[in-house]
Amino acid sequence: MAHPSITKEVFNFLRTLKDNNNREWFTEHKKHFKEIEGQMKKVFAGISEKMEAHDEIEKLKVFRIYRDVRFSHDKTPYKINFSASMSRAGAHLRGGYYVHVQPGGSFIATGFWNPNKEDLFRIRKEWELDATELREIIENKQFKDTWGELVGEAVKTAPKGFDKEHENIDLIRRKQFIFVKNFTDKEVLDKKFPDTVNEAFQLVRPYFDLMSNILTTNLNGESLID
Repeated sequence: MAHPSITKEVFNFLRTLKDNNNREWFTEHKKHFKEIEGQMKKVFAGISEKMEAHDEIEKLKVFRIYRDVRFSHDKTPYKINFSASMSRAGAHLRGGYYVHVQPGGSFIATGFWNPNKEDLFRIRKEWELDATELREIIENKQFKDTWGELVGEAVKTAPKGFDKEHENIDLIRRKQFIFVKNFTDKEVLDKKFPDTVNEAFQLVRPYFDLMSNILTTNLNGESLID
């Protein structure tokens, strides 16, 4: 079954919203926004459906257009993008997917944004023991050509209790374990964009399989879940 793709109308609306980011304009064009939002929800749902062929997606979340301005210097009330996240199913499948559509700033991302304290420690202890398998996965040519380098925040030297001279300190230092792929507007408007996103996310599976195994076992390889 063919899935909907992103149209120029979506980008035109977002550009106009950027130039008229106020409640009066938005209220006047609320009907048009709902039509555009409906299109994007179908696109995100189509991508999620494609991914069911190679992963278990527990939840698709389409983010609202309204900004939380309570603690922000930027008081514009609306986002100038459409975005969605997809969560994997159950405690045994870790990691998540994110799609961000914005004129001049579209990208997809995947990985582990902010692992909790326990998960982060478990990941770091794994790299302290051995990071060979991880490096083989993320240095794979097809993977690297698609996703580039591992990105995310890291501590400056070494986390407490870890040797700053360790051979895997570049991984141990990390607080986030993310991959990002950027897209031009032309690429986003291509009818094959949903397929391209799905194929890129499918390449992440070996990385997720490894990380899920790490986060559901102890250092002896014993399962932590029922």
